[in-house]
Amino acid sequence: MADWDEIIDCEGLLCPLPVLRARKRLLSLSPGTVLCVRATDAMAGIDLPHFCTEAGHAYLGTQTDGPVTLHLIRRR
Repeated sequence: MADWDEIIDCEGLLCPLPVLRARKRLLSLSPGTVLCVRATDAMAGIDLPHFCTEAGHAYLGTQTDGPVTLHLIRRR
């Protein structure tokens, strides 16, 4: 079973697109929902936690799936 409720694919997208897509998707989710952002851009590992801190969401960490990093975010 997956550790998330929703997933968005940001593979191949460069900064700031993973953050912008995550922000847009999070706006449509209920509080407590966990979003998985699939990203290949290494900057997402810096940008997504920073975004979560600024927006009040919980950055739950990462998992790896080959060359893809899965960033887990719980909506506030």
